[in-house]
Amino acid sequence: MGDRVDELRQRLIRNHQDIERKRDVRPPLYDSTGARLAQGTAATKLGISVDTVQPGMRSCPYHFHYAQEEAFVVLRGEGTLRVAGEMIPIRAGDTIFIPPGPEYPHQIINTSDAPLEYLSISTKENPEVVEYPDSGKYLASASRDGNPFGFARMHREKDDLDYWDGEP
Repeated sequence: MGDRVDELRQRLIRNHQDIERKRDVRPPLYDSTGARLAQGTAATKLGISVDTVQPGMRSCPYHFHYAQEEAFVVLRGEGTLRVAGEMIPIRAGDTIFIPPGPEYPHQIINTSDAPLEYLSISTKENPEVVEYPDSGKYLASASRDGNPFGFARMHREKDDLDYWDGEP
């Protein structure tokens, strides 16, 4: 292959089976491995990760986005989609669509005895606010100096300040 083909391949293609994955463990409920496929590519408005959740575990807390839309494609295994207060069985071949907003807080749980692998696809809306109903937290983030999470702050609703707090 020529230099141009190699350059295009690096900017446009990722193989989810070949990419190095990072493990994220938070006992007793969270244990998953994942890799962000779009990092280092030409993608500017779309993010894709490949995630594997261990049996009986979850990949992330129950949450919803105010700006980003998400989709999940179950590649292998089965589990449960916790969404809008309900538990819905999911399995390999399912594609899940989650629009932004408080109507669809969601979380994927591996309720099986084998690994659950899926693609996480999201728009990269920026700035973004994510709310976590179980813990009363929210994350506000925005890009700064080329870093998509250059500004990111996690707070609890109970710590809300008055608009004029600290102002002269």
